[in-house]
Amino acid sequence: MRQAQDSELLADKAHAALWDALRSGKLREGQFLSMSQLVDQLDCPIAAIRDAVKHGSSLGLLTTLPKRGVQVMEARPQTIRECLDFRMALDQEGARRRIGARATAGLAALRAQHEEMGRAARAAATSDLPQKAIAVDLSLHDYLAEGLGNSLLAAAYAANRMRIAIIQNARPFLQDRIASAMEEHLAIIRALECLDAEAAAGAIRVHYEQTLRWWGVT
Repeated sequence: MRQAQDSELLADKAHAALWDALRSGKLREGQFLSMSQLVDQLDCPIAAIRDAVKHGSSLGLLTTLPKRGVQVMEARPQTIRECLDFRMALDQEGARRRIGARATAGLAALRAQHEEMGRAARAAATSDLPQKAIAVDLSLHDYLAEGLGNSLLAAAYAANRMRIAIIQNARPFLQDRIASAMEEHLAIIRALECLDAEAAAGAIRVHYEQTLRWWGVT
């Protein structure tokens, strides 16, 4: 029993270490690693790493290469389009469900965060602004995902969020992009405040299209 519990704890640790490495950019998009390199980077035993890699591969975050190791997901144009399109579809549905249920509490705080970040971006306030902007950016997407009210959709959204994190590390949040992204988010927030599902869906599509353009994907 104790051995099984220890194995489970190590597996959880390996999963958390892998997710953190992908989210932070410690493991870069398209990077090749042997299993021994991955063990060293994540500081976990190989059995637990194999389990984490299997899970990551099932979500499209990694590709297992027989006798070679693994490769982190590549940020190819088609992959970027599909990940952002997936997010847009679920964001739109999350907005519709929140509006339909009038479950829009918390928008005032979101609006304030976005307005503050927009002002900071226009003033080019600090060097760590891109990282702070990602956190603000995710706050609205998380809000829309929570509006889905479905654990299966939420799990799919979370996996796609990891794929987008890998892409973001390869295509950093440029200072010039922050201000326009905040304005696009504020348009979504205004539509939610007005309980206008059609306007919210349209504003989410504009954000999708502009993100593709800034990432150089046509």
